[in-house]
Amino acid sequence: MKLMKLEIVTPLGVIFDDEIKQVTLPGSEGEFGVLPEHASLVSLLDTGVIVIDTKDGKELSVAVDAGYVKVEENKTLCVADGAVALNGKGSDLEKAINEAKDLLQKAQNSSTAIASAMGKVEHISKSL
Repeated sequence: MKLMKLEIVTPLGVIFDDEIKQVTLPGSEGEFGVLPEHASLVSLLDTGVIVIDTKDGKELSVAVDAGYVKVEENKTLCVADGAVALNGKGSDLEKAINEAKDLLQKAQNSSTAIASAMGKVEHISKSL
């Protein structure tokens, strides 16, 4: 199984840094997936949710408001203005979901992108 490195960084620090199987990103032209050995590219990130398939088979989500992504063959770097990792359990997850909702509502991107991202966050909150 091939893996690639994913790093998600904000002005406040690193949100995620690990080897993964794949990632789905909210690009400015629509969602797109990245697998190991993907062709190199640079894209703007829109308001949305990054979905990460970890090397141990778990799925993690990170809400982002805007930024850009640089994809290389074995590394993907996301630089976001703001991001909230939607993981943890119980009250930690509930707090993260509330922070993600605030982040997404303050984003100044299209209302369609915000509505889509809020739907994903609501879906995660129902799994509490």
